[in-house]
Amino acid sequence: MTKALVTNGFSTAPDGTADEPPTGAALLRPGVLACTGAIGPTELHAHHAVQIIAARTPIVVVDGSGVRKQGTHVIVPTDAPHRIDVGSAHGTAVYLDPETAAGAAADRRAHVNGWADSADTLGLAAVEGDLATQVGAVVEDLLPQRHATGTGERHAVVTAALQLLPTLVRTGSVRGADVARQLGVPAPRLTQLFSEQMGIPLRRYILWLRLHIARTRALAGEDLTVAAQAAGFSDDADLARTCRRTFGLPPSALSGTGDGGL
Repeated sequence: MTKALVTNGFSTAPDGTADEPPTGAALLRPGVLACTGAIGPTELHAHHAVQIIAARTPIVVVDGSGVRKQGTHVIVPTDAPHRIDVGSAHGTAVYLDPETAAGAAADRRAHVNGWADSADTLGLAAVEGDLATQVGAVVEDLLPQRHATGTGERHAVVTAALQLLPTLVRTGSVRGADVARQLGVPAPRLTQLFSEQMGIPLRRYILWLRLHIARTRALAGEDLTVAAQAAGFSDDADLARTCRRTFGLPPSALSGTGDGGL
């Protein structure tokens, strides 16, 4: 029997083949992937996103030094080697881009308070529920209202960038300078405004937008290669590498019935 590199309802075998699509829900938004499913043992791996796990029963996560972390709520910092030694029949996982305000706050909390703290729920529950509500609760816990991003009236340049980006992304590689040039504004001004108002750097937003487009096309029934190319990835292998580098998961992790709307 081959061991799964990643489970949480979504797994891939060491040869790179993907398991059956997950039965739980999944939600994808800029800087956030949330999903539900079984949490099983994994091999040692790392991913760029900060991972927050809420499990119905205590899980055991072992870091790269062999130190065991146990609890019903665990935060795995960005790029930290780890493996799940003891899983749970059901859990909820939220992956946050560490370059977002919420992701950076979660990463700091893991380093300051430790990875495992069953008392620190961050508003995340292991029970099945609306993923959008749970993600909102996590962000609210990490970012007090006075520091919340993305609130208030949106600058016209940011609105124009959001409208333009889906078309640009589908044509291939896109840089912030390309977007700024089409909008007729200095690139530093655009990147500053975008980060301040959206809570995520423009270049990272472009990456997550690609993932969103690929997910939407795949859920509509398109071949994964076609969906990946429509999102600006070179092919399905490029999409798979991005998913594994970001989440430690195969593209099937983006599947599910949750609201993936931007």
